[in-house]
Amino acid sequence: MKIVTYNVNGLRPRVSQFGSLLKLLDSLDADIICFQETKLSRQEMRADLARAEGYESFFSCTRTSDKGRTGYSGVATFCRVKSAFSSEEVALPLAAEEGFTGLLEHFSGDVSRRDDSVVEGLEDFSVDELLKVDREGRCIITDHGHFVLFNVYGPRAECDDTERIQFKFNFFKILQRRWDCLLRRGRRVFVVGDLNIAPGAIDRCDAGPEFEKNEFRKWFRSLLMGNGGQFFDVFREKHPERREAYTCWPTNSGAEEFNYGTRIDHILIAGLCFHRDENQGGHSFVSCHVKECDILLQFKRWKPGNTPRWKGGRNVKLEGSDHVPVYMSLVEISNIQPHNTPPLSTRYCPQVYGCQQTLVSMLVKRKSVEEFRCGGSSSFSKENTVLQSCNLLGKRSPHSCSSSSLNLTHEGVFSTPAEAPECSDKESSCNSPCTDINGAKLLASVEEKKQKARHSHWSQLSLKSFFQTSNSDNSSSLFADNKLNQANFSNPCCESNEIIGESGECDAQKEWDLQQSVPMQEENGIDGSQLLENEKNVAIVEWQRIQQLMQNSIPLCKGHKEPCVSRVVKKAGPNLGRQFYVCARAEGPASNPEANCGYFKWTASKLTRKR
Repeated sequence: MKIVTYNVNGLRPRVSQFGSLLKLLDSLDADIICFQETKLSRQEMRADLARAEGYESFFSCTRTSDKGRTGYSGVATFCRVKSAFSSEEVALPLAAEEGFTGLLEHFSGDVSRRDDSVVEGLEDFSVDELLKVDREGRCIITDHGHFVLFNVYGPRAECDDTERIQFKFNFFKILQRRWDCLLRRGRRVFVVGDLNIAPGAIDRCDAGPEFEKNEFRKWFRSLLMGNGGQFFDVFREKHPERREAYTCWPTNSGAEEFNYGTRIDHILIAGLCFHRDENQGGHSFVSCHVKECDILLQFKRWKPGNTPRWKGGRNVKLEGSDHVPVYMSLVEISNIQPHNTPPLSTRYCPQVYGCQQTLVSMLVKRKSVEEFRCGGSSSFSKENTVLQSCNLLGKRSPHSCSSSSLNLTHEGVFSTPAEAPECSDKESSCNSPCTDINGAKLLASVEEKKQKARHSHWSQLSLKSFFQTSNSDNSSSLFADNKLNQANFSNPCCESNEIIGESGECDAQKEWDLQQSVPMQEENGIDGSQLLENEKNVAIVEWQRIQQLMQNSIPLCKGHKEPCVSRVVKKAGPNLGRQFYVCARAEGPASNPEANCGYFKWTASKLTRKR
């Protein structure tokens, strides 16, 4: 049996990277695959993200509405099985549970009933504390008979964020209580996932003097057998002296290039081995049943041969997660009693299956909205008639607008039954023949012109567009074929105090056409093509001057004498929004001259942030 843990940093981009969920799962080639940081809410779960042929899946999604936590975290466990029913495979769990407090499955909103569903060992915690740690979708538990598997995504907390630090303490404290309760019953416990804790200095690229004093690292080491705990750190048991064995790298500094990362993705095991002879010394589950445990470095975003950052590689987008998978192979794992897929499987999830809507269901749901707007009720057949009438209304000629208005009023769309079936003052033209067809054409032309102008205003402009002469024919042709029947009809493109004359053109428009009709080359006495060429040359020289000025303003790093890159402080504090320069090379160990030299310089001014 093979178990894999992988922080995918978003399940959607990983599925897109591999082409399908099935290809992603098959690339890991494991019986149990545990994903963290899926970044899926329950409403976003679809069959192409949750279901794959030959696999049963179990999800825990974030339920919190806190700012910055929606669509965040999330874990999923995929089990490769041959049969979902009456199966003896260990990979198919006997039971599954979302969260680790026992409240998510039973919580129904009734405060008086919540305490009844709290699992053993967690009675000392309040319901609010338990729900708070479980609402972020950070754990899924599956019982595989021989062992209980915890798929965990540990919270991250900055050193100055006291609220998240306390949350992280509560999270692991409650989680450990659940582990201890199972171990007292004689169960084996497997813990896999991104715990966001590097246990020792050997597991961190830049471990400083204060590294070992971190409270979470002390807690992690207290779990291990060497310090009186009950768990084995399986990777370190198999590779006790291996250095630079990292599973996560910062994405903004290009640290993967020089393998400058940390090991925070773990596989922990607690419990006895399957052998019954207790007189034989040296027996443990790891030594007896774990064949190998290692890091799948082939999933790194940075590949040998990629262009270095300071040679243009910064602009190359690297596909993949900022983590890599960790796997464990087990031996001598026998089958278990026949069992079926647990109810928590996405096989039974209505968000994945059974929620496909038809056109009829969409119209039925819309019925309540229409009733609210109209203040009355109508049958489905009447609403369908109204929709058909609305479609026909756009196809009819202006002469038939009177009958269309009456029909829609009769169906209760534009007026309540208490209203008289007459057009309002704004629609009084519907009762008389629509004779002003030229005026309607004029309004349509003006509106089309406005839309084009608006589109041109917001679209990206090129340098060439600034040197093109405007065409006067386009502005004058708008009113060339439109003559009005009423003398007091105002032109929408004119000012409010200007009235259209008999020719259908306003005075301002005539002046503009007159000015545009004079060729540019006649005004200046220069050939048009020569003038355009001169202006292009001036623009090129000016752009070169701006580029040179920008290059001169960018400092050179002291280590490599290369142009730096600018960054902006995004962390809340007195320097929020302030710009600074750093070395452009990828982050790496100080002993490597090819890595980032550590140059830093503030810019002269602070950027103004948009609100």
